[in-house]
Amino acid sequence: MGRLASLLLNWGPTLVCNVALPLMTYQVLTDRGMSEVSALAVSAVWPVVEVGVLWAVRRRIDEIGVLTLIVIALGVGSSLLLDDERLVLLKESAVTGLFGLVLLGSLLAPRPLMFYFGRKFATDGSPERVAWWDGLWRFGGFRRTQRTLTVVWGAVFLAEAAVRIELAEVLTVGATVAVSAVLPYAVTAGLVTWTILYSRRARRRAAEADPAALAEPARG
Repeated sequence: MGRLASLLLNWGPTLVCNVALPLMTYQVLTDRGMSEVSALAVSAVWPVVEVGVLWAVRRRIDEIGVLTLIVIALGVGSSLLLDDERLVLLKESAVTGLFGLVLLGSLLAPRPLMFYFGRKFATDGSPERVAWWDGLWRFGGFRRTQRTLTVVWGAVFLAEAAVRIELAEVLTVGATVAVSAVLPYAVTAGLVTWTILYSRRARRRAAEADPAALAEPARG
């Protein structure tokens, strides 16, 4: 199977069930008068379906699906708690900050969240490549890299939330909306760029220390 076909098989269902269908469901339901909270809750059906199907087929939990469910749950919770106009503008900040806490909290688990996100990006979902990625955990340098990534992403999301909350206190509602529309994309782009550069440096160091450590399995 070619690399493009493998990527499509791995990412196609994920993008459809965790991005396209939830967004479409939410938009259609809110346009028809359903409350934001109810529409968010209904949109969670799609990632639940994907997580269930992947478990039934491969006996493996889909990390992106679980992440989507976490984000939706945070969105529902913040929508229930925030009903003032200015507070509603801070809903996304609350979700971002809570997700940052989830990331940092995952450091207490045997493997942090960024390990699972990295596996989704670094493999095509095949048992061989998933096993290869899981096997990298035995290397101390790899463990440090995954934990460092988790710390940085969690801390930056918390910092972004704090900045947006502070700006909402000093800016007009219109300016707050403008900032909220741009800042998350800028922060995420910066994090992705840093992650790529940091991971490449970590991979080079690991290869220099043990050339066989990161040897990848042959692709099908």
